[in-house]
Amino acid sequence: MTAVETAGPVLFARYAYPPNELGYCGPDDPSALLRQAGGVATHQDRDRAQQFDGAWPYLEALARGAGIEDPLDPRVIEAYWVGSDLLGSVDPGKLVQHLRKEFGLRSDVGLLADLGGQDHALAHHSFHVFVVYPWVKLLRKHGAVPLSVLQSCRIRWGEVQEVGAQHAVVRSVPITFDGERLTRGAPMIERVRWNVDGMSLAAAPVHGGLVTMHWDWLCDSITAAQSRALDGAEDSALEIVNLRLSERRL
Repeated sequence: MTAVETAGPVLFARYAYPPNELGYCGPDDPSALLRQAGGVATHQDRDRAQQFDGAWPYLEALARGAGIEDPLDPRVIEAYWVGSDLLGSVDPGKLVQHLRKEFGLRSDVGLLADLGGQDHALAHHSFHVFVVYPWVKLLRKHGAVPLSVLQSCRIRWGEVQEVGAQHAVVRSVPITFDGERLTRGAPMIERVRWNVDGMSLAAAPVHGGLVTMHWDWLCDSITAAQSRALDGAEDSALEIVNLRLSERRL
């Protein structure tokens, strides 16, 4: 089943559950989101999504820009977490204004205060991770720790090498930092969860399949076109960050 064939609240939960389980964002009951990812819909799906105060402003912007009534429409959810042509429906300048209104200009909102008209802001999770979160500002001073957070928090994709009862081995491309630039590095092997006690975020992965990952969870199976969309959205965010790094503004 592809992302566009999945109900919006279910698709949202697949990607939102991993940080929620760790207590980083969202409501206090991760198990409800795990059930939601499994297709158990309730009248509280929207309320849970709105409690992700980092993601919800992007969903609103995408829905408004594309003329879609529901921010939990699966097309909106796919665009935010993975990427699609829908990202082009949001004017970058209006998006930055919207995010400044939602997040303010605090010191913990990364580069939001520094963005100008030349920056191609996208309503995508990679933009939030690399540009709005403060971790890139800590790279030169603290190195490994912020880089590890960026690597885990970004939505990344890879090719399944092995499938076990609860974990999958996936070949993916990490983010690296050489002191000057953030780039994607050489492929590596990582082990992620896809099933715990019979509960999973998506259908069982298959050997050779392409999957997305968030923190230490496998989130969904995707197509090659979706993997390219994900890389393209991430490239846009990295371009903004690397420009600031080159200017020694970070």
